[in-house]
Amino acid sequence: MTENSQIEIYQTADGQTEIAVQFEADTAWLSQAQMVELFGRNVSVISCHIRNALNEGEISENSNLQKMQIANSDRPVVFYDLDVVISVGYRVKSPQGVQFRRWAAQRLKEYLLKGYTLNQQRFEQNAAELEQALALIKKAAQSPELGTVSGRGLVEIVSRYNQTFLWLQRYDEGLLDEPAGQVGGSLPSADVAMR
Repeated sequence: MTENSQIEIYQTADGQTEIAVQFEADTAWLSQAQMVELFGRNVSVISCHIRNALNEGEISENSNLQKMQIANSDRPVVFYDLDVVISVGYRVKSPQGVQFRRWAAQRLKEYLLKGYTLNQQRFEQNAAELEQALALIKKAAQSPELGTVSGRGLVEIVSRYNQTFLWLQRYDEGLLDEPAGQVGGSLPSADVAMR
């Protein structure tokens, strides 16, 4: 696993627990300490659930566990992939476990119904930050010190980017109407092109 692979995938509703995880080889990796924090249970409970999942054949030690040397540790730390985290999440009995199960079930439902899942909170935060940046750029563009064509061109580009961003958001939410105009032609198939 690489240093640059850390991402945040889960935050509790109260904002108290935020888990930054390693993401590599199409899965997320959490340490046992992170699962203790995530599910609000002690190490022995998490260990017991991992051991039971291994014994029942639900997960495999070879493909679902990975040892990694981390800074300030005298021995390698075992990281568990998303399959293990989900298995433990569905076994642990705690308010955090219930919250995780609801979160996981909602992501699965979104994916099954839409074909993708969206972190709406992060999306809205990014949109708000973009709008703040645009407001700053527009304010700078109106400054008497900035009178160059390139400065105003930059504002125009960013404004168009913002419009595109908002169109993409509307598309993702299914709010765009089909554009008026003529129906397009058809592209030749590979068979026709080879003749």
